[in-house]
Amino acid sequence: MNASRRDVLTLMAGNAAASMVPLRTSAAASAPLTLNYLLASALYGDMKLAEVLPEVSPAGCAGLDLWGKPHATHREEVDEMGVDAFEALLKQSGVPLVCSTRYPLGPFGLQPEMPMVKRLGGKLIVCASKGPKDVTGVEAKAGIKEFLELMKPHADAAAGHGITIAIENHAGALLASPDSLRYWAEFNTHPALGVALAPHHLHDHVDDLPKLIRELGAKNLPFVYFQEYGIGSKQPVAKEIELQQLPGYGTLDYRPILKALREVSFEGFVEIFMHPTPRGAPILPTPAEITAAINRSRGHIEGLLQEVNA
Repeated sequence: MNASRRDVLTLMAGNAAASMVPLRTSAAASAPLTLNYLLASALYGDMKLAEVLPEVSPAGCAGLDLWGKPHATHREEVDEMGVDAFEALLKQSGVPLVCSTRYPLGPFGLQPEMPMVKRLGGKLIVCASKGPKDVTGVEAKAGIKEFLELMKPHADAAAGHGITIAIENHAGALLASPDSLRYWAEFNTHPALGVALAPHHLHDHVDDLPKLIRELGAKNLPFVYFQEYGIGSKQPVAKEIELQQLPGYGTLDYRPILKALREVSFEGFVEIFMHPTPRGAPILPTPAEITAAINRSRGHIEGLLQEVNA
């Protein structure tokens, strides 16, 4: 049977509409990625907060990630001066507190930190997981399900304070293997609970990172570290070797990571980071030198980001 002119026009319109769907999807997926950097006070070790806070803006950062011992002394300094004095120092420096990194408290002990973080306008608390270590397969599945259940009251409390808890994937922890991250992506449903993604703790699975980012999605990624695994994080080495943990100083190609972050429409925070040996020491002798190193790394990342966004 011959098609009528109306049938042909209807078919053409339908085909045209169908062809536009992938175009719209592609356009949405290709939205440029913009990175929001935090300054890790740990990079400045035992330098005083009065020296660190003025470096936040010159380092191109949106705010402060406050660290304590053994990585720095700044959280303890806040306890010594009091929250009122710290709040005044933040205002004087024009610096917002965005994150408090509180590994010593453990994931089930974070609630006492929440009122201070909320008062100062913070959005994140970072900690490690707790449970069976370095598990894979069914053990990872069971461990992550149990951990997420145990975290519900703490995540509820965080949500009540306008805060997200970001759990770092860390060697020797429950959240460590690619399997554990995949099960997190499958089972986590709490909007105030996410992952602080640490590529340096996945150095044996670097090729898996883009896929893991896609599986986790932006909703599970409030925070990402930019740090490469390096032997200088564990033992004394020449400074130029120790600094290879920083983007642009080592060999890790961040383009696949950035591409995946763009694809999932990542809107969280990122942090240029490394571990000196010994822990708690500034990574370089002066605040200006540390900030210059951060800016070199940030410039490297932003250069790659231009390629990814092109």
